[in-house]
Amino acid sequence: MKASSARIDLTRGPIIRRALLFALPICIGNVLQQLYGTVDTLVVGNYCGPESLAAVGTSSQPIEMFLCLFMGLGTGVSILVSQHTGSGDSAHQRAVIANANVFLYLCAIPLTILGFLFGPLLLRLMQVPEESWSYAVDYIRILFLGTLGNLGYNVNAGILRGVGDSRSTLLFLLISCVTNIVLDLLFVVSFGMDVAGVALATSIAMILSWVCSMVYIMRRYPELGYTPLPRGLDKAILKEIIRISLPLGLNQSIYSVGHFVVQALINGQGFVFAAACSVGGKVNGMANVAIQSMASAATAFAGQNLGAKRYDRLYRGGWRIPFFTGALTCAAGLVVTIFCAPILRLFNDDPEVLVMAERFVRTVLPFCWTYAVFNSIIAFVNGMGLMKYATIVNILVLWVVRIPVAFLIATFWDGSWVMVCYSASFVVGMLAMLLFFLSKRWKEIRVLARGMETA
Repeated sequence: MKASSARIDLTRGPIIRRALLFALPICIGNVLQQLYGTVDTLVVGNYCGPESLAAVGTSSQPIEMFLCLFMGLGTGVSILVSQHTGSGDSAHQRAVIANANVFLYLCAIPLTILGFLFGPLLLRLMQVPEESWSYAVDYIRILFLGTLGNLGYNVNAGILRGVGDSRSTLLFLLISCVTNIVLDLLFVVSFGMDVAGVALATSIAMILSWVCSMVYIMRRYPELGYTPLPRGLDKAILKEIIRISLPLGLNQSIYSVGHFVVQALINGQGFVFAAACSVGGKVNGMANVAIQSMASAATAFAGQNLGAKRYDRLYRGGWRIPFFTGALTCAAGLVVTIFCAPILRLFNDDPEVLVMAERFVRTVLPFCWTYAVFNSIIAFVNGMGLMKYATIVNILVLWVVRIPVAFLIATFWDGSWVMVCYSASFVVGMLAMLLFFLSKRWKEIRVLARGMETA
């Protein structure tokens, strides 16, 4: 397959069809990434105790909080590369890619050290149950050792999505997913390494996916000038990358901090409830695999069409992609909600865990379609380079809705219903992002789009 055949031009053709072609490989990749966590949960849930299961669910939050600030780098690179793809500015595109690689190393190496040293402190702040403490410490420290592979893969995936190639990342994820499953079974079932084995398998798999993506880009896209080691630091380009990536990272980090605080409230209900929320979250994730893939398509679509000055497509896509994503998520959510009981039993057979996990799914999943709409609009707005509005909405959703609702329920009502905070924040977030279509910038896009249609 030639490199060009893997690219999808989002500036022409039917909008939803092109977006789906772009999103489908990412969606399958998201399924594989969900499989990472799902296999971890299945292995730990069936071969270890509930303390270990609670440790896996709890430890993922501080890791996410640390990494999210830098995960915006991959999305920021994707936005810049897609805009330069649309405008045809290959020289600037190569400079962005070279400097993104420099920034990767500057971020990942210190983060690995900090996470390894201070990860346990975050676990203590999250009130991790004593029964799960030692398992959680092992898990978080080993996962932080895979930081460079995790961030490196996300940057390379952003580069590929920016040039319109969303298919290749599927191969890397397939390789790493198979590796993760094999090593999970080897380390946990055969060697009896418990949670540490799960974390080691995940770290190795993430590093492998990064290495595969490096080799692919160098062989298939030599015109991008990609190199595995940092070189060619340009302060102006680096500043441009940070200008786009930092707000995105802050958005994700703000969101992650919200997860951190809510997880602490969940942990306060005991390790059985924490284990139930971990299982329920995995099932919710299974039903929502399309959300992030369509968000990636929305970002690339907005970036390419803005760069190409296709304002007519930009205007139509701004409505169609979120609407379609919401409808798709609603359908999947209804099916999984109806059949959640037998699905949950695949993860754990503890009756107390299953009762709480089913409550979690039936309370959160029916509202996830609103999150799908909310997230697609945010991704579209980010693709246009307008991160300020999304940041304000994220702060609103987390600190005005989700966290206060969770605190009030845990403090003054029944803490086993704390998951209601997710549903409430999804609905408010969707309504807030819909207001973007009344903004001055969107009105300008609408005028430009009408001008193209009448020209």
